[in-house]
Amino acid sequence: MKKSKGSRRGTRKKLRKKPRERGMPPVNKFLQKFDIGEQVAIKIDPSIHDGMPDPKFHGRTGKVIGMQGKAYLVQVRDGGMVKTLIVAPVHLRRVEVSQ
Repeated sequence: MKKSKGSRRGTRKKLRKKPRERGMPPVNKFLQKFDIGEQVAIKIDPSIHDGMPDPKFHGRTGKVIGMQGKAYLVQVRDGGMVKTLIVAPVHLRRVEVSQ
């Protein structure tokens, strides 16, 4: 059988919700606002396919560098490279920066 090469391959446990979290997220998750320069964590919501980054970035933190439509441009380090992701606000969470 030919191996799958879809965008969600190898994510059986990573993109799974707990039973009480199942279904659509609340509307305020879609309407979150982030400032440019703010630190965010990428936490993919598997029930929303629109604006979903690659699953390998699930759990990473990055910096908001701009907007593209309703989505945010997030800069993330991947190995030695800096990558820019286009992520919908429903897949982002604020990170409290301790100073």
